[in-house]
Amino acid sequence: MDLGIAGKWALVCGASKGLGYGCAQALAREGVNLVVVARGAEALSAAAERLRGDAQPGVQVQAVAADITTVAGRDAVFAARRDYDIVVTNAGGPPPGDFRDWDREAWIRAVDANMLTPIELIKATVDGMAARGFGRIVNITSSAVKAPLEVLGLSNGARSGLTGFVAGVARNPKLVAANVTINNLLPGAFATDRLRGTLAGMAQRTGQSLEAVSDTRRKAIPAQRFGEPEEFGAICAFLCSRHAGYMTGQNVLADGGAYPGTY
Repeated sequence: MDLGIAGKWALVCGASKGLGYGCAQALAREGVNLVVVARGAEALSAAAERLRGDAQPGVQVQAVAADITTVAGRDAVFAARRDYDIVVTNAGGPPPGDFRDWDREAWIRAVDANMLTPIELIKATVDGMAARGFGRIVNITSSAVKAPLEVLGLSNGARSGLTGFVAGVARNPKLVAANVTINNLLPGAFATDRLRGTLAGMAQRTGQSLEAVSDTRRKAIPAQRFGEPEEFGAICAFLCSRHAGYMTGQNVLADGGAYPGTY
């Protein structure tokens, strides 16, 4: 299927590894030009080189080493390029733990990274998208928005706030009628550093081995495996395609069947 987005420009956040890299890779393979951003300059530079080697001929890949959750980081991204046709928001989730241990500053950091930063990126790009007649915004959130995990309370709260915001703005007729969509992509257990860190934390708290905790988590998934970033990226690329113009305000769950609900 031709996704119809070759030659577009995409901003992909957290793109040096994991799910962000998977999304950038899928878009590059579709001929989309990229501005990729992450905090670690060395890892990002290496990721950008891999993306160039994997992309369609002629695809441009610009790397911006910056913290997208800060004003300075966002300024750096928009200094590299002002207008984007596609934006994939993504920031590392806050650490797991016991809610009794989280102070106000911990909550502010979580909300700033996982709610307010995507909102700032949406605000900075949607009007330009509408004026040009095409725009796709995909927010990488978490399956915990639908099935919260107690140890991920900071993430549950911040990402649920973003979900509520998107539910309203994504249905603005001035945006949707102008072919601008905003959707959330909810990953379950994917083979990333984030999952490995969460499993390690669970192992430490329960006294079990990391292998035992991983095996238990894997067996709880109907697919009997963890997802791969590349397949997550393919879903993201479809949501960014010309074929997805009638989908907006949706929470697309990719979790191997782990969520047990009907809705």
